[in-house]
Amino acid sequence: MTRDSAFSWRFVTPLFTGSAINAVNTSLIATALVPVAAAVHVPVGRTAVLVSALYLAGAIAQPTGGKLAEEFGARRVFLTGLLIVLAGGIVGGTGQSLTALVVARTLIGVGSSAVYPSAMLLIRRRAETAGLTAPPGGVLGGLMIAGAATAALGLPIGGVLVDAWGWRTTFLVNLPVALATLVMGLLWIPADPPVEGPVTPKQLAARIDVVGIAGFGGATAALLVFLTGLPDPNWIVLGLAVLLGGGLVWWELRASRPFIDLRLLRADPALTRTYLRFAVASLCVYTVLYGLTQWMQAERGVSSREAGLLLLPMSALSALLVRPISRRNLIRVPLVVSALSCLAGSVGVLLLNVDTPIIWVVGITLAFGITLGTSVSANQTTLYAQTPPSQLGTASGLLHTSGFLGSIASTALISLAFHTDVNDGRLHVLALIMVVTAVFGVVLVVTDRGIPARAGT
Repeated sequence: MTRDSAFSWRFVTPLFTGSAINAVNTSLIATALVPVAAAVHVPVGRTAVLVSALYLAGAIAQPTGGKLAEEFGARRVFLTGLLIVLAGGIVGGTGQSLTALVVARTLIGVGSSAVYPSAMLLIRRRAETAGLTAPPGGVLGGLMIAGAATAALGLPIGGVLVDAWGWRTTFLVNLPVALATLVMGLLWIPADPPVEGPVTPKQLAARIDVVGIAGFGGATAALLVFLTGLPDPNWIVLGLAVLLGGGLVWWELRASRPFIDLRLLRADPALTRTYLRFAVASLCVYTVLYGLTQWMQAERGVSSREAGLLLLPMSALSALLVRPISRRNLIRVPLVVSALSCLAGSVGVLLLNVDTPIIWVVGITLAFGITLGTSVSANQTTLYAQTPPSQLGTASGLLHTSGFLGSIASTALISLAFHTDVNDGRLHVLALIMVVTAVFGVVLVVTDRGIPARAGT
């Protein structure tokens, strides 16, 4: 098998389209929240659970899907995830209550989250079969574009769909995409090797570390409930998150096949810093995606569709940057550029007011487009180089989980800043927090002398 035939368009296309489902859905629902509230007869504030449901599902399901793919086959988990997305699209497209829509968003989050780590494993397996030490940089770059850089596309796509055909299309649009990807996966992705077995239920639980998955899910859920409850903190829930987190650490350090290999993270702090860098960048990017959008609508009278379209250049620029960076396996320079552009963009938000020309707003979003493109490409390339092949699925899922945690933190910050009103002053409070976070990101990159110039050096 040659390098070119190993990664033909037939093999990579379902991986790219499947990975894009989760990224686009993170913001797709934003423009539909108001009409959803009217349709199911609930206050608009309650529909925010549709955003957090997918975040929570993704944060838990990303590493879980990776673990299952490692144990039972990446193709099997990839295809199963698409079937779950199809179920979520049907439930959401026909649902008559907020509860049904929350179930639909959770299904879409779980199913789409299983796809990305499975795709990473499939690419690794394909490279090994072809006798390559690593896949072509363009392949990882394409996966990066699909799996993260497309997140900003959800807002304009959602705005167009809702304006043209109603809010249900934000659920139903998943059906043709998931179905087409499922067919392509069945036809073009080689079958998995046989699963080791047979195993008893007890052996199965130990093999995938059910206790670790439950502990991680419980701690993450409790943390999300605490953050989304701000500015009225529920300290009992935070205490539960800390208790479950402590129990998770204790268990994982003793488990024979841990869900999260904390011993690996302790032995390789560079991997932990990779997760932290991605979380910082995600916090700032998602604060702009949602916070700046809300401010433009409230203070400048911009429609949902117009606000979404203003973010298109951001998504386009991030996608354009990913490919050349990943092709060259560059790491250090893109990480420095990511940190500095994040700081520059955050300062730009601090200077915004209701009379600022719209071109300045576009310039700020472009700065964060640079942040997104450079951060996604460099951190994923680093992760691929840092992680043992047997743990790549879980590690890839945890990278996206760190991004979800950053986005969850951004929603908490937006809730704090815009709790009573959305105006220039409140936006500047949000911007100050972003500036402090961005400064931390710059320090994190500049002081880390262990970051190589490129993968393999």
